[in-house]
Amino acid sequence: MSQVPATVAQTLGAAASIANGKLTLKDEAALAGPMMDALVRLAVFGQAEEQDWARWAIWECGRAVGTFSASIHDFYMARGRGDVPPVTVPAINVRGASYDTARAIFRTARKLKGGAFILEIARSEIAYTEQRPSEYVAVMLAAALREGHRGPVFIQGDHFQVNAKKYKVDATAEVGAVKQLALEAITAGFYNIDIDTSTLVDLAHPTLDAQQRLNFETAVELTRYVRSLEPKGVTISLGGEIGEVGTENSTVPELEAFMDGYNRTLEAQAKGMVGLSKISVQSGTSHGGVVLADGSIADVALDFKTLEDLSRVSRKKYGLSGAVQHGASTLPDSAFYHFPRTETAEIHLATGFQNMLYDHLPPALREEIYAWLRTNAAEERKAGDTDEQFFYKTRKKALGPFKRQLWDLPADVKAKLALAYDEKFTFLFENLAVGGTAEGVRRYVNGPAIERPAPGAGPAVEAAPDDPDAGE
Repeated sequence: MSQVPATVAQTLGAAASIANGKLTLKDEAALAGPMMDALVRLAVFGQAEEQDWARWAIWECGRAVGTFSASIHDFYMARGRGDVPPVTVPAINVRGASYDTARAIFRTARKLKGGAFILEIARSEIAYTEQRPSEYVAVMLAAALREGHRGPVFIQGDHFQVNAKKYKVDATAEVGAVKQLALEAITAGFYNIDIDTSTLVDLAHPTLDAQQRLNFETAVELTRYVRSLEPKGVTISLGGEIGEVGTENSTVPELEAFMDGYNRTLEAQAKGMVGLSKISVQSGTSHGGVVLADGSIADVALDFKTLEDLSRVSRKKYGLSGAVQHGASTLPDSAFYHFPRTETAEIHLATGFQNMLYDHLPPALREEIYAWLRTNAAEERKAGDTDEQFFYKTRKKALGPFKRQLWDLPADVKAKLALAYDEKFTFLFENLAVGGTAEGVRRYVNGPAIERPAPGAGPAVEAAPDDPDAGE
């Protein structure tokens, strides 16, 4: 075990002490003050040893007060049984200015007594936002503690996706890369993972079973691997996917082909193993929306009847929580109240919040980012793209290189952005029926809060290879 860096000890001050690899919390109130702001900055921008100890300290401070990373699996199973009223769980991809963004989410949750919400990051986002799983977990927990949240925090790996092009070249290596990412994420505290092998669906086959076979067989392989990594007392919530987002709308027969094949294969290979808690489908959206030449977003013909049918079958026939809708953040406000009505289990929200962040940036910083994109993302510009289309599609790639500037926005800009986020998250939580779900979460999600060895006391986990083009 390495020595506690002086910067970490000084930041904790009188609030907590560390001795013999154990943290003792002495001042709970300090977790909701400037001490946490300083500690999370060390977790993100400190030297490697400072990062390790600050991340561990945040985890252990959370464990001391009952703010802990958890799986939503049991809540979802209760939803599938009908023991929980209809709620559509927002899974929010926190990409930029992550600490401030997450603080707004937890503020809203506390105000509305909401507990059923997920903070997530996709395989691709880990790369282009420069947020490895260990950093992401620390920032999300720090934001929860800063806002006084107590109870489970649901952190999810979104689109842990098999890249179809890389799979064709070397299937073993590509599936191995997703396994390595799962190992890295679970070790960091991700206890919810969306397995995305929908890229392997082959519509050239004559039957639905054959079309979905590589999808469900690879999903089972990844399921078995994830289950082998679970901490004691944790059943990781796993999602599958039957159709790539942005392609043709999913159908009930496709869902049945995937689920029947998945369950049959899992039972044959690992009898009695817990399977999926939800299933992602396609019903008319695309990641980020479709941007028009003037920079506006095209209207979306979302098929709520498809969502309702798929959710009903997934619950009644397979015991899942329901269907999951991706690419929802750029939908019109009038769409959101429909999700609980159709009993959609979960929706994924990403680009809309990124748009809000860019809309609030100081003009000089935004222009600096766009100048960087002109050089560093030039190969992504398609013939005929307007500037508005090019920047809209590529500006997510600047979130990592400009991470420090986004954390260091002027106080007045942060204040305006916080108000905008608070209003938007309040709208979403109210329309998705998230308000009041904290009680149900407490009833069905009871931990455990996993104790973590101090830095240097356990084996290091190698980072998974980046893939900025997988998923979101």
